[in-house]
Amino acid sequence: MSRTVTVGLDGSRESLAAAEWAAREAKLRELPLRLVNVWEPVPEPMAQAPLLGAETQAHWSERSEMGVPPAEGWGRIPREAAAGLRLRHPGVEITVEQLTGRASEVLVAAAKDSELLVLGSRGLSGLGGFLVGSVGQAVVAHAETPVVLVRAWEQAADEHEMDPAGIPSAATGFRPVVLGLDTDKPDDGVITFAFEEAARRKTSLRVVHGWNLPPHDVSSLPAAPEIGVELGRQDAATLAAVLRPWKEKFPNVEVVEESRSGSPVNHLVDASRDASLVVVGRRIRRSPFGIHIGSVTHAVLHHATAPVAVVAHD
Repeated sequence: MSRTVTVGLDGSRESLAAAEWAAREAKLRELPLRLVNVWEPVPEPMAQAPLLGAETQAHWSERSEMGVPPAEGWGRIPREAAAGLRLRHPGVEITVEQLTGRASEVLVAAAKDSELLVLGSRGLSGLGGFLVGSVGQAVVAHAETPVVLVRAWEQAADEHEMDPAGIPSAATGFRPVVLGLDTDKPDDGVITFAFEEAARRKTSLRVVHGWNLPPHDVSSLPAAPEIGVELGRQDAATLAAVLRPWKEKFPNVEVVEESRSGSPVNHLVDASRDASLVVVGRRIRRSPFGIHIGSVTHAVLHHATAPVAVVAHD
């Protein structure tokens, strides 16, 4: 595996925000940054579809002629993006690759040759959530390299604490890294990734685990409140036991443990509002069919307000 941070770039606002985040991450990791621009030919019937609009039809008609992307138009986006990134992130080695094929498949292949793959996602106007498109979902579901999803308007200052005057600033310390942890089947790779990201940022790691009362205990027994208290103690003890060896391995990372009753999705989304990065896991399913992300990870991807890293594991 090549030691590089890779970002998918198509010129959209969300992919440009992802490229900025990836450049900052590459600097933290002291790795080169690779911009991957994919041209995906559109079938003729789709290119002519009225729903695409006149501007989009003209765009694809131009690019699809002879099945070859126009060199000038195709190359301009990554060249200009790379030039801007080099100015804003001096010291980061930046390369550009222009590839042709199905975008999700090309990006999954690119992830195999990377330490980290970064993609963009955009907000849904009027709704409390974000849109992870079909390409992003397919990449997250099939890439075995960690994938980070970045929102369209993400700024460096958003990942940092407010300055003393209450103004967003990239000059202050990083906000915590948040880890959604499955204590039943904790994965070493997911935990390591979260601790390393917190260590790189010199910030704390906030570990969140949600639990619920068994269905038959909810309001059906007079002792339900007492049962809830005891289950909470047991869950907190389990969480502490899982994290103990990691806290010894990363003594410089302050760890905040949160064992809370209720939906883990709600707790993680709430925690994301004051996070620099949210880390969740995804169990690898090697079937080529379907989108295998997991319900919690899927919901966090669509509703967390901070960048989300999805770490695949067996």
